[in-house]
Amino acid sequence: MVSIDVTNLQKTFQTKRKAAGLGGSIRSLFKPDYSSVEAVRNLSFQMNSGELLGFIGPNGAGKSTTIKILTGILHPSGGEAKVLGFTPWIDRQKLAYHIGTVFGQRPQLWYHLPAMDTFILFGKIYELDDVETKKRIDFLTEAFEIKDLLDVPVRKLSLGQRMRCEVAASLLHRPKLLLLDEPSIGLDVVAKQHIRDAIKRMNQEEGVGVLLTSHDAGDLEALCKRVIIVNHGQIVYEDKVSNLKRKFLTTKLVEVRYAMEVSKDFAIQGVEILKVGHYGVKLKFDTTKTAVDSVISHLSGAGDIVDITISDPPLEEVIAKIYQEAENA
Repeated sequence: MVSIDVTNLQKTFQTKRKAAGLGGSIRSLFKPDYSSVEAVRNLSFQMNSGELLGFIGPNGAGKSTTIKILTGILHPSGGEAKVLGFTPWIDRQKLAYHIGTVFGQRPQLWYHLPAMDTFILFGKIYELDDVETKKRIDFLTEAFEIKDLLDVPVRKLSLGQRMRCEVAASLLHRPKLLLLDEPSIGLDVVAKQHIRDAIKRMNQEEGVGVLLTSHDAGDLEALCKRVIIVNHGQIVYEDKVSNLKRKFLTTKLVEVRYAMEVSKDFAIQGVEILKVGHYGVKLKFDTTKTAVDSVISHLSGAGDIVDITISDPPLEEVIAKIYQEAENA
């Protein structure tokens, strides 16, 4: 069964041009000059029920605009979209009972009140009886590990704690689909893992489908089976995350800190040394050309390692590479 069906979706914004000089400013006041910006261009894709789908792209690619159209916040300029059988901008109120949304930059919890108050309010809004609301809160409290957070004013929670409560709140009414727009932005590694684990559990136990936008490649690897990459409002890549990883996420960034000083001539064959400090090195290598075991072996042989971090390159670089390939095709 298809939960999201988008066909030739378009969204154009009219933006007022800034006039130069005092005379131009006066003229623009009475006769403003507008320009058109295409945020979404003929976008078409489908998402199956219960699917974990990554929807990613650089800033300004049209991700958030698409999410807002799918939730009914924005009306499209053209095209069609069905979410759980509803047309979002027409059936927004009905659709709200079946979807959950989290916008990383727009909190839904009441800032000066404990999260529990928002949970209870949401129970009333979604017309749940008190017993059902309590059972649901108890379940989400355990799933997201937020028992000690519910009675603390939201303003006193850390960003990671607040985001766990935000996602839990969006699942209070048992939605069939969860739309997450940058839920892990600004979070540390531990906080991100908490949210990922809880989302995976909800998907496995309740079959909640998840459409996720993120700038973190780790979110895609941990959660999504399939990924759609957009740029300038158009799809430039669509495939399984495993294929994306095998084809494009081949570069690894490594930072190592040693117990003793590092030689300024530090070098490893097939590895690009980005930085050499007194006690640490930063390097980059391509796993298709240089074996990971070989690099780790050389790093271990160079001295006693105090700390080591291995990460993927910024997702923006991967997207730029994919987009470049699409243009050259």
